Amino acid sequence: MLREISWVNQIKGEPRRRWFSDPDLDLIVWEDDGDVVGFQLCYGKLHDEQAVSWQSPDSYSHSRVDSGECRPGRHKAAPVLVPGGRFDALQVARDFLTRSLSIEPSISSFVYRKLLEYARINDFSVAS
Repeated sequence: MLREISWVNQIKGEPRRRWFSDPDLDLIVWEDDGDVVGFQLCYGKLHDEQAVSWQSPDSYSHSRVDSGECRPGRHKAAPVLVPGGRFDALQVARDFLTRSLSIEPSISSFVYRKLLEYARINDFSVAS
């Protein structure tokens, strides 16, 4: 179940950042005057981490997360987003909906709708 992390670093000049986490998902939301202006949902943290991002007005992207751990003889690098990864938008949306019951309905419903919209845009099968 997603829970809000209270000690999120805020960057001056950027929209307010909020972070929700559970063992397999991370949701970072950017808000401006209470409106969501962007989010990044990282999923599959336990096995094959990937991320779907949305930024206002309607810019989407999907990436794999390179953890930086597979570099023999070197220290672990910071995780970075890299192109690729198969995105099952409907499964991710369903999983998110189940895990987001404890966060504000305005945020969870917004992210859920945007995930379904991504599926429609990319011709995934979505029931209305």
